[in-house]
Amino acid sequence: MRTIMPVHHLHLLLPFALPSAADAATALHNLETPALEKLLARATLDERVIGEDFQRTLPHERWIARAFGVADATDAALADDAPLAPYMLLADGGTPGDARWACVEPVHVRIAHDHLVLIDPATLEVSADEARALFQTVQPLIEEMGVDVQAPGATRWYVSGESLGALSGASPLRASGRNIEIWLPHEAKTGQRSRAWMKLQNEVQMAWFEHPLNEAREARGLPAINSIWLHGQGVYQTVSSPFSRVMSHAAATRGLALAADLSPSAPPASFSALAAADDKGRTLVELDPFSAPFIEQDWARWNAALQQLEADWFAPALAALNDGSLGTLAMTLCSDTGSVTLTVTRGTLRKFWRRRPIAALFIE
Repeated sequence: MRTIMPVHHLHLLLPFALPSAADAATALHNLETPALEKLLARATLDERVIGEDFQRTLPHERWIARAFGVADATDAALADDAPLAPYMLLADGGTPGDARWACVEPVHVRIAHDHLVLIDPATLEVSADEARALFQTVQPLIEEMGVDVQAPGATRWYVSGESLGALSGASPLRASGRNIEIWLPHEAKTGQRSRAWMKLQNEVQMAWFEHPLNEAREARGLPAINSIWLHGQGVYQTVSSPFSRVMSHAAATRGLALAADLSPSAPPASFSALAAADDKGRTLVELDPFSAPFIEQDWARWNAALQQLEADWFAPALAALNDGSLGTLAMTLCSDTGSVTLTVTRGTLRKFWRRRPIAALFIE
């Protein structure tokens, strides 16, 4: 007789796992994911958040902020709140205290025909030594403006100061590849462009203009680091976790876990590696192989990433649901504007009459 195990609840958070309807034909071309298709077809749809085209945060950021109670969940479809910088700072080894912090990242802004375009920071290949050298150049300028700054990590810095006010910044991946004009930080209450931030940004840009480090990067064919990007501003508050385990590479998710007195870990390579662990509690695993190919519109690479998840996660999770070793599988799949959350159990798998193609989940 099979030993009765405690109910094991697994929740997969999958940023950029849903293409838009316009990109679906290309993204899903020749895709073979029978396990995922069965899971989606039999699942119960718990939540569908459409989002809006010009929201400044990403749906997975809003979801994790709501899950841990740092964002208002009363209007999930419209809320644009994801004050995650203090938790990112905590994950990076800093001390948020009770100040209002924003995350600042060194970026490249490309000059297009008649506008400026933000390049995805993950593609810049900024080494830790380069980032530290750039930070040391501008740290005195930032502090001279009465702004506190912490840089416990190389490529993520954190600023705090009353002069900055309450800013609404956009997540870098929300603005990447687009005209930055509407995504620049503004005063959260008035919507006006922040003069304090513009002054700080200009000081940094001038300090890095023709910096030897940038000249060396350009000689190697790499983009110059010519600006900074602000996002995630908020104040640290005590949180509670709906999960007993949190596994993620994302600083925000790891920081929220730390704030909830959990010890986050990296995601395992596969469902089998997760199932081998002793702890059978409620587990959140954030898997993010999709962000870069989604932003770059590299649908062949996006497709390959989904095929890999099919082999490593969806097929073995489906088998575990069927044999009862997994009690519940929840999945939150995100696009760049919205998200859907579904739940599958052994019981719902028996509901053979349920039909839900992946196309039914697309968010315009």
